[in-house]
Amino acid sequence: MQAIGETIFDIVYLILVISLGIRMIRSSNGNKQYRLFGITAVVLGCGDAFHLVPRVIALCTTGLENYTAALGIGKFVTSITMTIFYVILYHVWRMRYDVKDSKNLTVLVYILAAARIILCLFPQNGWTSAAAPLSWGIYRNIPFALLGLLIIVLFYKSARKNHDTEFKNMWLTIVLSFGFYIPVVLFADQIPMIGMLMIPKTCAYVWTVLIGYQAMKKEQQ
Repeated sequence: MQAIGETIFDIVYLILVISLGIRMIRSSNGNKQYRLFGITAVVLGCGDAFHLVPRVIALCTTGLENYTAALGIGKFVTSITMTIFYVILYHVWRMRYDVKDSKNLTVLVYILAAARIILCLFPQNGWTSAAAPLSWGIYRNIPFALLGLLIIVLFYKSARKNHDTEFKNMWLTIVLSFGFYIPVVLFADQIPMIGMLMIPKTCAYVWTVLIGYQAMKKEQQ
C-alpha cells in the first residue's frame, strides 16, 4: 500500500508543480515577477524529480535498499536545486515589492546559498552510502535553514507592510516546509516513520506554488 500511495502522490506532485510552473511562464504576459515565479516552480519540480523518480522505481520494484546510490545522487541534486529555488524566490520578493537598495542582503543570500552548495559537494556527505553521517546532514543544512529563515522574514514583513493579501501566507508555507523537513534530517535514520513528514513538507511547497499561480490569475482577471 505504501508503494502505491506514495507513487501516486509523487507523480501527482511532480506533474502539478511543473505544469503550473510552465503555465505561469507561458501566461506571464511579460510580467517578470510571475515569469520568475514560474521558473521557481519548474526548478522545484525538476529538482525533486531527481530524488522522487528513483524512489518511485525503488518502491515499485526491489525496494529502497537496492537503490541507495541512485537515491543518494538524487538527494544531492535536489539539495542543490532547493538552494537555487530559494535564491530565485528571493528575487521574486525583490520584484514583487520593488526593492531597490538591498545589496548587502543580496550578498548575504548568495553567501548562504554558496555555503550550502559547497558543503553539499564535500565527499564526507556520503551521498551514495547507506550509512551517510548525520553530522554532515546537519552541517549542510545550517546555511540552508538560515537562508530559509531570511526568506520567511522578508515575505512576512513585506506582505504585512504592503497589505499583500495574495502573498500573506507565503512566509507560512516556508515555515511549514522547514518545520516538517528538519525532523526528517535529524531523526529519520533512527525512526523511519519520521520520513513520512516529507509528504506534508511537499504539500507546503505545492501551496507556495499555488500562491504565486493564483496571484497571477487574479491580477490577469
